[in-house]
Amino acid sequence: MSTISTMNIALPEPLRAYVVARVDAGRYTDASEYVRDLIHKDQREQQIQRLRALVEEGLGSGPATPYAEADRDELRSIALDGTR
Repeated sequence: MSTISTMNIALPEPLRAYVVARVDAGRYTDASEYVRDLIHKDQREQQIQRLRALVEEGLGSGPATPYAEADRDELRSIALDGTR
């Protein structure tokens, strides 16, 4: 499990009140849990955007070619050591 450290943030009163209202609504136990949830959602969104960009890149790369043994070897190399 990762180490938890503290980070202080400054919010204008309307945003602070919003966070308090979200916690008071019962879904979150405290402001930290709410902020962690927002960060996790942002991370997922970034992953989705990256995947969409990769799909667009693939679609724009031209017609598909038949899968070959060399393709399998290249993919295995990338998966094992991250080189391309």
